[in-house]
Amino acid sequence: MNNKEEKYRLLTKQISALIEGETDAIAVMSNVSAAIHEEMGFFWTGFYRVKEGELVLGPFQGPVACMHIGYGRGVCGTAWKQQESIVVPDVEQFPGHIACSSLSRSEIVVPVFSQDGSVRAVLDIDSKELATFDNIDRQYLEEICKLISR
Repeated sequence: MNNKEEKYRLLTKQISALIEGETDAIAVMSNVSAAIHEEMGFFWTGFYRVKEGELVLGPFQGPVACMHIGYGRGVCGTAWKQQESIVVPDVEQFPGHIACSSLSRSEIVVPVFSQDGSVRAVLDIDSKELATFDNIDRQYLEEICKLISR
């Protein structure tokens, strides 16, 4: 097990304990974004919530961000539309990438599902480095998003 995987294992346990019994979605997303950001040291870590047919900025850690993203637009809107995680090694190569910050170089977006199976939010994480995210990130971030869905 590599260092990143070990960090994620511990982080997942920490988040599970942190959100245990909390029913307020904003409170949960706030602490989850803070925990991931603090432990993993990413450039931007946060949520966009599905609201009235678009993604609206939710709790996050990092510099200011885009506030509204359309269905199927950019990496976040595409992950929402496809209902699956997307790993982008180089945001410049992603068709229709929405650049909230020119410092963002790679990105991962993971959907958060409602009990009925629809996407209710996406977890969006940006890095200043190319090719930061891989299947280890995807696996553990999907697990964390499943914890949030409960």
